[in-house]
Amino acid sequence: QVQLIESGGGLVQPGGSLRLSCAASGRAFSNYAVAWFRQPPGNEREFVAAINWRGDNSYYARAVKGRFTTSRDNANNTVHLQMNSLKVEDTAVYYCAATTVPDVVANTDPGFYAYWGQGTQVTVSS
Repeated sequence: QVQLIESGGGLVQPGGSLRLSCAASGRAFSNYAVAWFRQPPGNEREFVAAINWRGDNSYYARAVKGRFTTSRDNANNTVHLQMNSLKVEDTAVYYCAATTVPDVVANTDPGFYAYWGQGTQVTVSS
């Protein structure tokens, strides 16, 4: 089992950048694929990005492709989401999630991921 804690959220102006982190505790985190989801106010949770266990394969939602990059540091049990060129519509609570299927990146269904963090708020506003 693994526990996940997100950090790095905050208030940023449109066009700005933020870097979210997902710190994991528990056994064998390097064997888990990790995804990022977000939940805008009044909307359902939606897929953002995912990275496989080795960190050599990733997948992005169309809305963020080219602006967001996910990476991982297995030595430090951490996954990051670098968010650039932020837009007002990126405002949401961002969650990291993990699955024991190590090589999946393209599964966008929240139900596929067994482990979730508590979320971190990202607000993009001028």
